[in-house]
Amino acid sequence: MKLVGISGSIIGSKTAKAVNEVLNAAKAIDQDLEVELINLKDYEVEFVKGTPLSSYNQDTIKVVNTIQSADFLVIGTPIYQASIPGVLKNLFDHLPIDAFKSKVTGMITTAGTDKHFLVTEYHLKPILTYLKGVVPVSNVFLQNSDFNKENEIINVDITNRINELAKEMIFLQKSLGDSEA
Repeated sequence: MKLVGISGSIIGSKTAKAVNEVLNAAKAIDQDLEVELINLKDYEVEFVKGTPLSSYNQDTIKVVNTIQSADFLVIGTPIYQASIPGVLKNLFDHLPIDAFKSKVTGMITTAGTDKHFLVTEYHLKPILTYLKGVVPVSNVFLQNSDFNKENEIINVDITNRINELAKEMIFLQKSLGDSEA
């Protein structure tokens, strides 16, 4: 199985760090798991213009194809102005309507304060379910105080929640695979 993590930000590193922690936790649970991080900061994903994927640059094609080849995903996003960043929404707009069908799509969000904790449920989750993703009950929300100056997660409760999310995602994806066999 292949788990792809998406860091939906083109600045900063807290979101990428948090997504990478989920990937590491999943790999610790299942050593046979293949994991890959797509950090949107490292790619020039073009704005959607309504043309076939083949008409976009190589970065756009690579990111979309990597997402579509994943067995399951963890989507990480910072929260800006009570919403997900445009770069992440633009990426979702490149995907076909059933891009996440039969794929577990975990969520991890970072924000400056706890005032944004419901954005995950009311903004990101509807997009993932629209794309036919199977969204776990667990998700992880981190705020700035959960990180130290080196952007390492210092909150033990958050680390435990990341491990629980990874366990739930693997369990659900394996269950989905068993039900399709």
